[in-house]
Amino acid sequence: MSKDLKPKQRLGQVGSRRNKIIGWFFTLLVLGGGGYGAYAKYYKAATKVEVPVQKVRKGEFIISVKTRGEVKSVRSEILAAPQVPDVRITKLATSGKPVRKGEVVVEFDAASQEQYLLERETSLRTVDSEFVQTKASHRITDEMDAMNLMTSQYNLQRSKLEASKAEVISEIDGAKNRIDVTISEGELGQVKTTIGAHDVGQKADIDRLDQKKDKAVRDMERTKSYLSKMVLRAPNDGIVNILPNIRSSGSFGSSPPEFKEGDRAWTGAAIAEIPDLSNMRVELKLDEVDRGKLKLGQMLRVSIDAIPELDFDAELDWISPIASVLYRGMGMSEKNFPARGTLKKLDPRLRPGMSATAEVIIESQPNSLLIPIRASFMHQGKPAVYVQNGQLYEIRPITVGKRNDSDLIVLSGLKEGDVVALENPADVAKRAKKL
Repeated sequence: MSKDLKPKQRLGQVGSRRNKIIGWFFTLLVLGGGGYGAYAKYYKAATKVEVPVQKVRKGEFIISVKTRGEVKSVRSEILAAPQVPDVRITKLATSGKPVRKGEVVVEFDAASQEQYLLERETSLRTVDSEFVQTKASHRITDEMDAMNLMTSQYNLQRSKLEASKAEVISEIDGAKNRIDVTISEGELGQVKTTIGAHDVGQKADIDRLDQKKDKAVRDMERTKSYLSKMVLRAPNDGIVNILPNIRSSGSFGSSPPEFKEGDRAWTGAAIAEIPDLSNMRVELKLDEVDRGKLKLGQMLRVSIDAIPELDFDAELDWISPIASVLYRGMGMSEKNFPARGTLKKLDPRLRPGMSATAEVIIESQPNSLLIPIRASFMHQGKPAVYVQNGQLYEIRPITVGKRNDSDLIVLSGLKEGDVVALENPADVAKRAKKL
């Protein structure tokens, strides 16, 4: 080859350019794949984000006080254990069972009292027998005393008669007869004293027997009274409510169990209750903060846990002026104000002891524009909401009015049907990326 001829390309130049092109192609491919992957990851994450929302609605705005309570009967008849020592329950009606007036609700073991009655009757008969024996003995004594008295009187008269012969007999015999008169008078006095002592002793015997008989009669009547109280009957028609046995040991921290057959009761122990179902009320416990918000005569809206489909109206007719303190142990206590409201309308399913929630309406504004409190945020120092607009959310300032525990009134900035977020959409998205 001639030296004048120059090659158009240097050796290796074509290969290097081709390699560069291939390198740039792969670089762009990697970058494109990474961008696509990042886009796909972001897109998938974005599509998984679900922001909780709720529509703006119109409704009744209510400021109220809510508290828990229990349904009670206004008038209830309590069946208590009689004043009988150491009674044991042998028969007990089932709690919640309807009863008619006069039906047996509680029956106690009467065997011991029946034995006591038999012993008292025996004691009374024994006293009557002692009366008969004592009076017979007294009659014998009286007859002997009468005979001794008559003999003494006769001897005295005879002695006086002999003494009257003193003029015709010797002086010695006359003196002797006068002595006999004195002796006879002494014997008569002694007999009268003995008779008097017998009368006092007989009267004491009769008084002692009278007291003994009175005690035997009282014991027998008391035992009969005990026997008459061994059965407790329903004083009126109603539903049986068996009460807790406060002296029974239950599990730690739990309420005492109800009375049951075989339990021993003490004098005056409240065993069962027969409530009047025609007049019911709800008993409440008010927090100290809520106590000042309420006044007598306010209406309550009562929801019964066992009858959730119905609401009951009641009138607040009593609030305790003194707080009730409940000690829970470990230095902890709870202070509240007892209150009650009478139910205006009843339901056949209502029973004493049912748990209830009572709501006292403090203020009500119908036809108000409402959003949940969760939907309101502070933006640049003013209330605002995140309003949904398609797939996006925009911040919109609003003017708010009164609020309660769950809702607030919107005075301007929204209309009914707008959809607002209950959380900041950006915070929801951040949480979703971390998952």
